[in-house]
Parts: sequence; structure tokens; C-alpha cells
Amino acid sequence: MLGIFQFIRGKLRLGDVKMGIFTRIFRNNRDKLADRHMSEPSGEKEVQCSRRLSENVKYILDAFHQTNDLKIRILKRGDAALLYFESLAEHEKIHEKIFAPLEMGHTDDVFQLPNAKKTNDLEEAVRTLLRGHAIYMEEGKKEISQFSVTSSFGRTPEEPQNEKVVRGAHDGFVENMMTNINLIRKRVEHRDLTIKYFKLGKKTNTNVSVIYIDGIADPTLVQEVETRLHSVDSDMIHSPGHVEEFIEDQSNSPFPQMLNTERPDRVAANLVEGRVAIMAEGSPTTLIAPATFFMFYQAPDDYNMRWFTGTFVRLIRLFSFIIAIGLPAFYISVVSFHFEVIPDELIIPVKASINEIAYPPIVEALVMVIIIELIREAGIRLPAPIGQTIGIVGGLVIGDAVVRAGLVSNIMVIVVALTAIASFVVPSNELSTALRLLTFPLIILAGTLGFIGIVFGMLIILTHLTRLHSFGVPYFAPLAPLSLVDLKDTFVRLPMFMMKLRPKDAHALKPVALDPSREWKNRDEQNQSKQGSPGEQPSSTTDTKQ
Repeated sequence: MLGIFQFIRGKLRLGDVKMGIFTRIFRNNRDKLADRHMSEPSGEKEVQCSRRLSENVKYILDAFHQTNDLKIRILKRGDAALLYFESLAEHEKIHEKIFAPLEMGHTDDVFQLPNAKKTNDLEEAVRTLLRGHAIYMEEGKKEISQFSVTSSFGRTPEEPQNEKVVRGAHDGFVENMMTNINLIRKRVEHRDLTIKYFKLGKKTNTNVSVIYIDGIADPTLVQEVETRLHSVDSDMIHSPGHVEEFIEDQSNSPFPQMLNTERPDRVAANLVEGRVAIMAEGSPTTLIAPATFFMFYQAPDDYNMRWFTGTFVRLIRLFSFIIAIGLPAFYISVVSFHFEVIPDELIIPVKASINEIAYPPIVEALVMVIIIELIREAGIRLPAPIGQTIGIVGGLVIGDAVVRAGLVSNIMVIVVALTAIASFVVPSNELSTALRLLTFPLIILAGTLGFIGIVFGMLIILTHLTRLHSFGVPYFAPLAPLSLVDLKDTFVRLPMFMMKLRPKDAHALKPVALDPSREWKNRDEQNQSKQGSPGEQPSSTTDTKQ
């Protein structure tokens, strides 16, 4: 036995040595790959232009690996060349900005054209070609002229499909970042509106802009956003969704820590509050930071209607949060563990509804929730007319069929339908998805522990919300930490003239947003008091004018 034990121990040691060798080999290979990735040339080095035209053209052709959509037009009998990408440039603009002035006799030198931008860096010429510009070079000159001839293909600003409002602006961002910045500047016509450009993605070179109002936004927040953007090291950045995963505080949280929107009015309002917006070329979505939980339940409609109406609608949205994550779990707990909480009048109908079902309530709930998610995904991916048909078929035909087949009870269908409707009430699609994900663990806890499981799950969610941060700002503000002043725009929406201070979670440099004096109302009250005082006759309109 001792010999067998020593043999096994020796084998285990040999296995540990082999595993250690393999671990070191894999670790070294991983480190080499990381070093090779970090040591790739960034393309930002400066290369001086040569006096020989052939060398310059060869350098640019080699930089683009002899791609076929790079066009070269030889001019002046071989002494000059015009280069551009036919897939990015527009031929009408080339004729308008380059050849038309030459034909009209304004000048015979392309370098003297007024719309020409000069450089002597070949790498800069490469980057401008990728932006849709045309470059002009001549034999014997160490200079390059650049012309903006980019072709423009875009749609007109229209209202976002996932952020519709009843009252308010009906325009939205598009895929062109310059158009989106134009929409913001039209709403914030102030010199302090600041925009900073970044290039992200080693291979894609995506244009990203950071927008804030200087003098209101916290410089520490702006610096933190810029630092996180500079730290992004990736070959591909295509949309703000890529950027969000790189710079958010906790990527493992189901709750979004940056507000996604396609509405210019919403971005402008958050900029005035002291927040920072992040845009990317090729996407209409804009990120707003820092974000709090209650920001996702605020909609532009709240501020375009009477304050008590806006308060009523917002309370409905916040109540939908409890329904969306807790209603199926509550029903499962009641019918599985706590039947005594059902009123006496409903015991017989509920018992009759679930008595013929062969599966436990937790299985019913999971099946119905998954079916709702399948119908939702099918409705999104299919064309609009077919998607509406799928919704009707799924809601009526399938729902009625599963009940008649005895697979799901009538009450479970009602509960899951109310849960789906409550999840769609949220103005933010990101948070709506998070709520649907939280439904599954709460259903499992309720099916195993009853009310205790629901309380345990809710405590975990509440603890997570209080510990979560967005760019250093508490995610559950103004409740944790408690700020009574900021509650005026959280559960309720008080009149605009009562919102004197900006939200504390934005850390704005200027906390005062408006002067709520309303002098006209004070003047009217004084006039009414004078007219109503004894011994005084109200003055006539003629005397007042005189």
C-alpha cells in the first residue's frame, strides 16, 4: 500500500510539473501575442514628402496595399497626380473644387486654389484619403494639396422609433456625427459648448466626440471621460455600444451605467445639467454620463406637459419596475407556499385554474416568459407588417391554445402578459432589457423559498444598486445617499420654476440653474393687495396709464 501511495504521489508531482510547464508555455505565448498587439504601428508617425512624384505615389499605393478603388489621375503630362478613393469621393465635387477654377482661369496652379489645405506629411495624406479627401502632388515639390470632396449619403433627422413622444421635438440623431453636433448646437447656442474629437480603433479609426458645456461640467468628470477613452485599446470601434463596455464602471452589472438616447433635446437638457455626452461616427446613439437609476425613468414628455400630469405618468413608470420584476415571483410564491394570502372569494377560481395543470407554477412561468421573449425577438427581426402579425398570433392564438391544452393556467397568462407590458413602459430600452433578465432569478427564488426568496432577491438588487457607481457618482442617487433637494425631480416632477438647483449627482460647477423669483406674480399680488385694502379706491385704467 505504501508503494502504491508513493507511486501515485510521484505521478501527481509529475503531473504538476507538466501542468506548470504547459501553464508557462501558454502564459509566454499569451504575453508575446499581447506584446505584438501593443507594438503594432499606430500609423501616426510623420513621413516627409519627397520631391520625386513616383516615390510619393508608390508610398501611398503601398500604404493601401494596391487597392483597386484608389484612383490616380495623371495631370500635366505625367508631372502631377490627383489621388482619391472613388468609393468615398464625389466626382461632382472634384470637378467643382479643382478643375472648374482652373478652367475658369482663376489660377493655373492647383496649390493656389483657395479651398486647398497644404501639408508635407505623407501619413497625413493617407489619413485624409480615408476620410474621402483628394490629394494633389507635383514633380519637384515637397508639398501636398488636400481637397474635401467627400460624398455624403445620409438620412434626414427623424424621430427615433424607440423614443417617441406625444409633445415635443420630433427630430432625432442620424449616422452622421456632424449632423448630430449641428442639432445640439441649434439647441445650445452658447460659446461654452465644447466639443473634443478622438480617434478610437486601430483599424477602424472611428471618430468619437466628447461634448460638454465648459463652466458647468465638472473638469474632473471631463478629464475622467477623456482618460478612459484614451485607455481604449482595440482594433475595432464601430458604435457607442463598443465604447460603453470599455469605459463603464462595472461591465458585469445588468443595469446600464450610461444613458443611451437618440434625441437631441434630451442630450441638450443633460448637457445643461452638467453632464457629458459621447458620440461616435456611424451611429445615432449618444451616451450620457454620469447616469443614475432614476434618469432612465425620465422622458421628454414629462417636461412638455403639466407638472401634475408628468408626476402621475412618472409614478406609473416607477410602479411598473416592481411589476416587471416581482409579479411572476409573487404569484408563484402565493400558489406554491402562501395560499392563505388569497381572499376567500378567489380561492376556488384560482384552485380550479391551476388544478388541471400538470406542471408546477415555476415551470409555467419560465415557459411563458421564454415564449414572450421569443415572440418579442421575432417581432423585432421581421419586417414591420409581419412583426405585427406575429404579435397578434402569439398573443391570441398561442396563448389561447396553451390554455386549452392544459399546459398553462389562465392566471399565469395574465400575470406574464402584465409583466411584459410593465417592462415596456420603461422609456429606456437598455433598462427594459435588464428588468426582463432580473425576472428569471426572482422566479427561481420564489419557486424554491417563497416570500423569503423574493425578499432575499430584492435585498440583493437593492444592495447592488446602492453600491453601483457611474463615473464616481452613486447610481441610486438621490436616495443613496439621500438628497432631499433632488427628490423634486425623482418620484415627482415639480413645476419648472421650483427647480432652482441642478442635480447634485452631476457635480455641476454652477449649482444654480434659474432664478425662481417670478417678479410678475409678485407684482400682481401686490396690486391685488393694494386694491383690496380699506379706504382706497381702485384706480382706473386711464389713471394707471397716466
